[in-house]
Amino acid sequence: MANGSDQQQPIIVKKVKGGHAAHHGGSWKVAFADFMTAMMAFFLVMWLVGQKPEVREAVAGFFQDPGNYMRRAAAGRQSGGAGVLDGSSSVIPSEHPSMGRKSQKSDEGASGPSDVEKQQMSSAAKAILQELQKHEAFHRLKKNIRLKLTAEGLRIVLNESENSPAFYEPGSAKLLQKSAIILITIARELGRIDNRLVIEGHTDASFTGGRDYTNWELSTDRANAARQLMEVSGLADGQVREVRGYADRFPMIEDNPLDARNRRISLLVLYRSVEYGYDQLEVGEDLMSEIEADGGF
Repeated sequence: MANGSDQQQPIIVKKVKGGHAAHHGGSWKVAFADFMTAMMAFFLVMWLVGQKPEVREAVAGFFQDPGNYMRRAAAGRQSGGAGVLDGSSSVIPSEHPSMGRKSQKSDEGASGPSDVEKQQMSSAAKAILQELQKHEAFHRLKKNIRLKLTAEGLRIVLNESENSPAFYEPGSAKLLQKSAIILITIARELGRIDNRLVIEGHTDASFTGGRDYTNWELSTDRANAARQLMEVSGLADGQVREVRGYADRFPMIEDNPLDARNRRISLLVLYRSVEYGYDQLEVGEDLMSEIEADGGF
């Protein structure tokens, strides 16, 4: 028997597998990420160049003040607006500059509506007149109805008469049934377009209401009564942007505040570009915070 030293030693065979190439550095990943970021920015700029002015304004407004912009967008949706681009529920400057709020418009917005938008508004006015001519009430009240294009949009004025009521019972916000077809017809035609509108109420200076019910209440109630009828007669949800009551402060016949024609409602159909410009309210300092910081309260 062989001793332990004569025993065969085990042979261990080690197989070396093919190795990978040397590890590359990660710098190429950083360069590739920079390249993709630059391409994304490039395509974003190219997309913005091809958009409408209101879209570019919306994007600029968001990056200038994201928090405030989103709050205004949410308010617009809650009030029936069309979303982010339509902005907030802020007021619209009236036809009287002294009463309007300051607005912040871009150079493009300040130039007013495009020729295409003006043509569309003019076509809407012609369609309204064509439909109104089908009703006897229109021929009876033709002198009490005015349509005109303004810098803000299409303004439709329905004013009262001296001899007999035209649209409302005297001293009341109750619409006359025989004249309601005028507002119904206008509502049906305006419901076919996307433009929003403001309904304004005016009185003359002769109303002798009591202390609790003045020209302010009467003018506002008449505008609101028109809104209620028009919204169930063809206007889209949220199409009425605002209802205003001006009392007797802005007579249509300025040299005679008692003239019956000063008793009127006005339907202002806004250009979309003008409406968006009104939404861009000037951002000012927070005086409450400033006074509080100074120890004012």
